[in-house]
Amino acid sequence: MTDRDFIGYGRTPPDPRWPGGARLALNIVLNYEEGSEPSFPDGDGFTEAGLTDGGRGGAQRDLAAESMFEYGSRVGVWRLLRILRARAAPATVFGCAVALDRNPALVDAIKETGFDICCHGNRWVDHQGMAEAVERAEIAQAVATLRRLFGEAPPGWYCRYGPSVRTRELLVAHGGFLYDSDAYNDELPYWRGVAGRPHLVVPYSLVNNDARFIRGSFATAADFFTHLRDSAELLLREGHGTMMSVGLHMRLAGHPGRAAALERFLDWVQEQPAIWLCRRVDIARHWIATHPPAPALTARNPT
Repeated sequence: MTDRDFIGYGRTPPDPRWPGGARLALNIVLNYEEGSEPSFPDGDGFTEAGLTDGGRGGAQRDLAAESMFEYGSRVGVWRLLRILRARAAPATVFGCAVALDRNPALVDAIKETGFDICCHGNRWVDHQGMAEAVERAEIAQAVATLRRLFGEAPPGWYCRYGPSVRTRELLVAHGGFLYDSDAYNDELPYWRGVAGRPHLVVPYSLVNNDARFIRGSFATAADFFTHLRDSAELLLREGHGTMMSVGLHMRLAGHPGRAAALERFLDWVQEQPAIWLCRRVDIARHWIATHPPAPALTARNPT
């Protein structure tokens, strides 16, 4: 993953031909990380405070930050599931294997909803600094755990924030993945040649994401709702067909004053006939069937 592509589809993006003539494929993502973050109880020697409401973290055990993560698994995820299920809205779980393994009731609930799983790593840790052997083992362990929990391997993969320079090659070597989402560079899926084989990338986004509550962009549910609606409306006006990802975290969007934004946005979406609200695996399968890779695709293509 050392080459870069600054051109992409350019001025002539393909017609995605979304089902039903939709002009926008919308995917809601639940980032489930609680219990897989670095912590003293797991022997990491520091407390993770990423994407929390004020946790300090660091080399001294931070019980406040730990409890903020616990809110996500004890309360937040259930609130978001209720909102989605009340509207029969499909979604994708970016699930860390260790986190899901520690919450059997949630695994059962996900199975009941029919949401798809995109592997969010074995734990919520950075892949960029991992040695190759460690990263390979982490991928294998994550897949094995999710296969045990859900009865099948996860079709997709997404690291914490960013992959290493070898992550995509390791995914292809492991096998079984339809796609990865370790990219933020487009609004449509695209193919890349990896180790002489075509590999599908379904880009993600940190823009339509509740992390911006913590980073100072959003203060209220109205801010988040307006941003999501405006994003979707502009994409619909452009009319050439695209996709949009909305990222939620249980310990962030799961709080009532933020979850209200998801309610309002889903209610608005369900009034828009040109939006295909779908799972991520649905987007990947549609792209594979409708826009198969070019026969000449090789590992020389930018990754």
